[in-house]
Amino acid sequence: MSEVNIAKRKEKCENCTKQCNKKQSDEAADSHQERDDINGQSLQVNEGSQLLLSACLSCDGCVSEEESLKISQQNLEEVERVLALNKKCDVSKHKVLVASVCPQSLPFFAVKFGLDITEAAHKLCGFLKSLGVHFVFDTTVAAGFSILESQKEFIQRYRRRHHDSHALPMFTSSCPGWIRYSERVLGSLVTPHICMAKSPQQIMGRLVKDYFSKQQQKLSPEKVYHMVVAPCFDKKLEAVREEFYNILLESRDVDCVLTSGEIFYLMERRKVTVEELDSLPLDQVLGEAGDMALMRHKGRGSEGFLEHVFKHAAKELFGLDVYEITYKTLRNRDFQEVTLARDGETLLQFAAIYGFRNIQTLVHRMRKGRVPYQLVEVLSCPGGCLSGRGQAESESGGRVDKALVQQMEEAYSSLPVRLPELNPTLHTLYQDWLQGQDSSKANMQLHTQYGNQSQSHTKPPHMQW
Repeated sequence: MSEVNIAKRKEKCENCTKQCNKKQSDEAADSHQERDDINGQSLQVNEGSQLLLSACLSCDGCVSEEESLKISQQNLEEVERVLALNKKCDVSKHKVLVASVCPQSLPFFAVKFGLDITEAAHKLCGFLKSLGVHFVFDTTVAAGFSILESQKEFIQRYRRRHHDSHALPMFTSSCPGWIRYSERVLGSLVTPHICMAKSPQQIMGRLVKDYFSKQQQKLSPEKVYHMVVAPCFDKKLEAVREEFYNILLESRDVDCVLTSGEIFYLMERRKVTVEELDSLPLDQVLGEAGDMALMRHKGRGSEGFLEHVFKHAAKELFGLDVYEITYKTLRNRDFQEVTLARDGETLLQFAAIYGFRNIQTLVHRMRKGRVPYQLVEVLSCPGGCLSGRGQAESESGGRVDKALVQQMEEAYSSLPVRLPELNPTLHTLYQDWLQGQDSSKANMQLHTQYGNQSQSHTKPPHMQW
């Protein structure tokens, strides 16, 4: 994605917020009229003349000046600055550069390069290392941690559901857009229900800065510069959250997030062709030599939290083995549910809800106490993570390139699936890094908390459901 398109998207997002009050006064008479915004969602005015921004997450309307400054450092220029410092003589300012690539970004490069997903990953690794990056990981292992911890938390919540009104439904916590909206706008209606397992990105941040830097490289965390390649702009917002910054070491778990489109733009700007790139295997967090096969988790272009938790809960709670999950489409392809039944009795009912038009429906049902689900996998992007605007937006900007998304879905589905329970790297890290699955260190490194962050100076009064 070019800098021009990124700037256009930002300008359009900001303009949406700037015009909110004008729309509110000019169009209050039409309480049901819908308008398309940048994300293809709707702007609605309710009977109280208050604007409903069902896709306001990526605008800057609720971003403080301090956050804006931090986010402004999440760009190519900042990475190039660190790379340039490494080439100078003052070794005290040199840093070990680590790049972690989200598995949902790899299909983008596979399509753009015209290669299968494994070879595309190798070419991407070759490009990043040609820039001066020292290690390139994929974040599947971190996603495995997040899934396992989410499974464990769901079982705990389910078992205390009768005496804890906030136990269920449990909402997944991997999508930073959904988290931000929950904290800034929805508040206590939703935040107690959010799973406290960190997202794959932030678990990868701890893995790199706490385990890899200290135990593998014998370095203090501030000597490692960690960047993430992700499909989504909202991941930049997640990286600058205060709880992911160590004030004593002046070290952030994820120093910079670049979207897939920004990396591809850098390749175009440097006139790098795929053919001239070295094909290098990705590195392994444990330091093993050799090329490990790329794997994915279950799920339609995302990490598959719903499927993994559903199967685990069916076995753990009811002794039932579920091999294949059948989705029932409700409102649209981005609003689906799955049900576990035995002898005519519904035991579990989960839902996958993507995009803010569907999330709006979910929240209305929450307010009325009519949510039948025990778990909801929530993602702000229609279509899931593969459709993140950092890689799926058309060249003209403003809309999703549906043909590109379809190709990415096909590439992603070609990867073999492995249950996180069967990943030997996870078992090793639980012991060597975290001192066991239920240790206090595991709880500290793999979990966080979410709460009401709405403030008068960051939340415009017209922005509410």
